[in-house]
Amino acid sequence: MKEYTKNQDKIIQIDEGKIQDQLGELVRGTVEETLNRMFDVEADQLCNAARHERSEVRKDTRAGYYERGLHTKAGEVKLRVPKLRQQKFETAIMERYRRREASVEEALMEMYLAGVSVRRVEDITEALWEPRSARAR
Repeated sequence: MKEYTKNQDKIIQIDEGKIQDQLGELVRGTVEETLNRMFDVEADQLCNAARHERSEVRKDTRAGYYERGLHTKAGEVKLRVPKLRQQKFETAIMERYRRREASVEEALMEMYLAGVSVRRVEDITEALWEPRSARAR
């Protein structure tokens, strides 16, 4: 009986709630980071130049960002939506005044239908669903 109580002290207990919270925060952070990077890429394409890039073919310039919240399945994310000086920033990722995402799958289908290249949609899909450790390689 003493042997049994000695081994009980060595048992590792896992708090599933904490693990779920940490995973949820990781997913939320990844979604937020990915959406903000996608907004920057779209703004670069609309301007026909990267941020702070001097170019003869530039169509517009940046005018900062405005923050906006979005409710997702992963939790509340803070989006940094680029502002442009001469044109409205409209994204293929989501509707202009949407505050709640329908689903990532629907957004990916809409991007494809809006003319975003298949390769770009695949890159976005990998960025959203591939584990962070695999992307770091």
